[in-house]
Amino acid sequence: MSESDEYDVIVIGAGAVGENVADYAVRGGLTAAIVENELVGGECSYWACMPSKALLRTPQAVAAARRLPGVNADFDPEAVLVRRDEIASHWHDDSQLRWAEGAGITVVRGTARLSGVRTVTVTDSDGGERTLRARQAVAVCTGSVPVTPPIPGLDEVRLWHSRDATSAHQVPARLGVLGGGVVGVELAQAWAALGSRVTLLVRDPHVLMALEPIAGELVANGLRASGVDLRLETGLDSVKAGTARGAVEGETIETIELRVGDETVVVDELLVATGRRPRTTGLGLADFGLAEDRALEVDDSGQVLGVEGGWLYAAGDVTGRAPLTHQGKYAARIAGAAIAARARGAVPTPVAWSEYAATADHHAVPQVVFTDPQVAAVGRTAEQAAAEGLTVRTVDLDIAVAGSYVHAVDYTGKARMVVDTEREVLVGLTFVGPDVAEMLHAATIAVVGEVPLSRLWHAVPAYPTINEVWLRLLEAYRAKS
Repeated sequence: MSESDEYDVIVIGAGAVGENVADYAVRGGLTAAIVENELVGGECSYWACMPSKALLRTPQAVAAARRLPGVNADFDPEAVLVRRDEIASHWHDDSQLRWAEGAGITVVRGTARLSGVRTVTVTDSDGGERTLRARQAVAVCTGSVPVTPPIPGLDEVRLWHSRDATSAHQVPARLGVLGGGVVGVELAQAWAALGSRVTLLVRDPHVLMALEPIAGELVANGLRASGVDLRLETGLDSVKAGTARGAVEGETIETIELRVGDETVVVDELLVATGRRPRTTGLGLADFGLAEDRALEVDDSGQVLGVEGGWLYAAGDVTGRAPLTHQGKYAARIAGAAIAARARGAVPTPVAWSEYAATADHHAVPQVVFTDPQVAAVGRTAEQAAAEGLTVRTVDLDIAVAGSYVHAVDYTGKARMVVDTEREVLVGLTFVGPDVAEMLHAATIAVVGEVPLSRLWHAVPAYPTINEVWLRLLEAYRAKS
């Protein structure tokens, strides 16, 4: 093996998570290589976070403007798609590659598998193989892949998954969406705003079931106001291919027929947004006693449990912990720092809230749903807190303060605060309303810092901003104490 094929750290997967593991390892004085078989920058940059928000941003900016008197705003859907392409770097990773090289990270193109202790074999696009060896650690940062439910006919028709929905260059006349989670609601609303007639099928009684009920309630209203045909407690029974007349005489176009109870809904594209699973197959995990059909279980420093010698790490969606890009990057920073510290001879144990422990994964995960209205949430829901045995009180308020009145005519929003009454600290908070995303970090700091409510009372919100709802929540809590 040549010296050039040895590195201190080898990272499998060059998405945002893998980039951060490698970057923090290099900052800690180590050498690092990343193996990637697609684009450096990964899912978030090209097919998820960035392009999906680009699709949503312009229609939402126009909707926000229209909430003010005297504004007659509009937008060009084609221009939205052009900007989306720019934000996705036209699906070229040149800039990300330059960043990696500038950060001192070697990028190796190809598909990786674990072939021995601290050893990775890379197969390139021509079938050639190259073996890399890590002196310290290998980190698996391969993300997740979509799950397709076992619905009759679904495997016999063309489908959109999230990648297709965020990169499409034509607005389908009719779009079916299956699934009421974050991907389903965001992309249903995005394509409805761009001109599709969208039918959203959700088996559950609410959308966004993992969040507080106020989130599902107001987002459902927002979807319907956007023109989405939202059907709750409605499953997809079967699917088959169909045809229809095209715009040109004699032209036939392919369609998809959705059997929904006694009704057939005809669409031009079908987006399946029914969840994701960790991308673990094909990595050679079985050779190390690890399952290839489930998440990699890690400790809070990112070390994979059950691997002798502690050389294997993982971060991001592949671990099943807090599957959000920002949370994966956080875990990656922790893992990279821990690898570097252990390489120096330190043996950092993942003590809670230290720089070597991703403690926030358990208690303070922030999330934004970029629909209109937005959802901004952090920490535990009331139901989750009670299930953990905490004694909690909730405070529910409409967001009706001077700032919201100025922000929009008929501003509609809600907030829920979840308080651990024994410690008098905030353990969860959810905002739902137009443009609430930028309010989330203050709540995250309060939850992470376990700031006593008595001290939060002295965090005075500026007037007139929507943040004044913080004061109203604290007043409401005190009034009932």
